[in-house]
Amino acid sequence: MVAFCGPLCAPNGIARGAVQSRELRTPAFGACPARTARNARVIAPLLAKAEGGAATAAAGSQSGAALKQEYKYVVVGGGVAAGYAAKEFVERGVSPDSVLIVSRETVAPYERPALSKAFLFKDPPVRLPGFHTCVGGGGERQAPEWYDEKGIKLALGESVEKLDAQSKTITLKSGATVTATDALIVATGASAIRLNSLPGAQLEGVHCLREHDEGLALHAALKAAAESGGKVVCLGGGYIGMEVAAAARMMGADVTMVFPDDHFMPRLFTPELAARYEQKYLDKGVKIVKHCSGAAFNAAADAPGRVGSITLSGASEETLKAAVVVVGVGARPEVALLDGQVEMDSGKGGAGGVRVDQNMQTSAPGVYAVGDIAAFELALYGDGRRVRMEHVQHARLSAACAVRAALGAPEAYEYVPYFYSRVFDLSWQFFGDAPAGAECVLLGDMNPKLLAAWVLDGRVTGVFMESPSDEDSAVLRSVAVARPTVSAKDIAGAGDPDAALSMLKSSSTT
Repeated sequence: MVAFCGPLCAPNGIARGAVQSRELRTPAFGACPARTARNARVIAPLLAKAEGGAATAAAGSQSGAALKQEYKYVVVGGGVAAGYAAKEFVERGVSPDSVLIVSRETVAPYERPALSKAFLFKDPPVRLPGFHTCVGGGGERQAPEWYDEKGIKLALGESVEKLDAQSKTITLKSGATVTATDALIVATGASAIRLNSLPGAQLEGVHCLREHDEGLALHAALKAAAESGGKVVCLGGGYIGMEVAAAARMMGADVTMVFPDDHFMPRLFTPELAARYEQKYLDKGVKIVKHCSGAAFNAAADAPGRVGSITLSGASEETLKAAVVVVGVGARPEVALLDGQVEMDSGKGGAGGVRVDQNMQTSAPGVYAVGDIAAFELALYGDGRRVRMEHVQHARLSAACAVRAALGAPEAYEYVPYFYSRVFDLSWQFFGDAPAGAECVLLGDMNPKLLAAWVLDGRVTGVFMESPSDEDSAVLRSVAVARPTVSAKDIAGAGDPDAALSMLKSSSTT
């Protein structure tokens, strides 16, 4: 399901015919140094207080100097994909001390979508080790000691400076080099677009959310704003903007959302569907400013190092007071380590990532790309289209697919596009495709359910439901796979979400 300064679980190009090519010249597997240093000062005491914080950061980790020069399998990246790769390696019986995971973060792999949800708004907030992988996928919790017990080496707080695809060798910031003798799995994810070129972008109080430490800093800032009456401005109307705005409002903060589009979630939501959710936000007291972007972050008069307001550009050039600004305007795949060494799917109409085959293998033998960076063929539709999916479910499944191939048991990747979000008391799921030109049928009043179905050329391509049950979710997925022949008129004639879903279920099995 989803980062402020970039989506944690956002669709990239599957919904509403979005173009997927993006600028690829990103820093190699890194974050903004100034903001990282600032966050380190803020979160140090928070990390010490977090449940298991000290142990989480230390257990299972090894410095570059303590690593072997060779491992059979090396995973670059320490996010969701890395955790599920470790799970698959263990379940398939790899020998102890044959797998290395290298992560820039100082905590073991965790379920990243939690950062924009219960990590922020739950009281008390969810903290590690509670959401380490693979609890989100129904597996056991892989806390740092799990890796020790299973013989998987974690190199935490260690960034990869260079990667040689031909030899499957990585060079760490510490200077150490490690070679993967059998397979190298690159799971570097996506980096948040941080608006660093805007005046005042480095001021304290300007936040992004992509990693655990950023989450701790953001939670502290939102809590302080709520308690002091400070105002929160969320830039972006996608997953991140919606989820952090909801979390901040649930914490009691005064919240304004600012985005350049006509409505929420323009890649997926139709104007009518978006209007339903926008009204819910307005009812909760969230203010919405459309057709505007951030132009400058301004220092507070009484605290020159802190943000005090943000100046907008676009339909309005007003200046909004802000004790906290959250930037959630997109993300870019972290492909710099592989760029120029393997085939990319860039350029006009490209998916904007690393081109992989049905087993997640790149054009370099033995080198795999998974998760956010993988540009793979969506076999479900059989039309040869390649997509990139910034979504937790894809991270989990593509990592497992790559491990199976690396171990000599390949299974062609079959993925059903799936997105979800939880805000306030709302929780929606979407399966399938929402192509440009499709007719969207909307049923229900969100009390509590609402159903939307996209129909193109007489076939259902995608289905969406607010507040689905577990049984509903299974049906939604089956409908997306079957793509039944049903007219928009017939769906609308069903009258309500449950009746419509029942009809779609029947149509999917005939």
